[in-house]
Amino acid sequence: MARPHVSALHASERHAFSKAPVQALTLVAGLGVAGDVHAGARVRHRSRVRADPQQPNLRQVHLIHSALFQELASAGHSVTAGELGENVTTTGLDLLGLPTGTVLRVGGEALIALTGLRNPCAQIEAFQPGLLQHLAHKNEAGEIIRKAGVMAVVIRGGQVQLGDPIAVSLPPEPHSALVPV
Repeated sequence: MARPHVSALHASERHAFSKAPVQALTLVAGLGVAGDVHAGARVRHRSRVRADPQQPNLRQVHLIHSALFQELASAGHSVTAGELGENVTTTGLDLLGLPTGTVLRVGGEALIALTGLRNPCAQIEAFQPGLLQHLAHKNEAGEIIRKAGVMAVVIRGGQVQLGDPIAVSLPPEPHSALVPV
């Protein structure tokens, strides 16, 4: 497996399904991606703001593993980095297998803590019909498997650039599996 690293970066100043590619991001502690519509100490996703605008923002940074795009291609979908709205696309890292509270050092300074799974919404189906069933489906035991990436909060800010290494620090045991946030 490749050494874990940043393979793509994206941001958007407005609510849009996909995000534009950028060469670098500035992560700000307690807020998220500088200049991104989802940055803030309080929840910024529109559906969550409607439910309770005072809840903490556990979705400051959205990460997706690049292997997902190959998996979707084998199922007949053409999806590229940033099109699912993620800020950071990673290579060489099993994001979905990491426990809640895992801290990722991205580049030389930035630290982000994983808060949970992205819960795919109906907008994914509008983006590409049939895609949602590949990003959220039931396994043989009837459990919903979510593959649309993970969410994180920024605990120490810093610059993140394409190609930056990612180091993983697991939380103390017992580990808790990521759940939707």
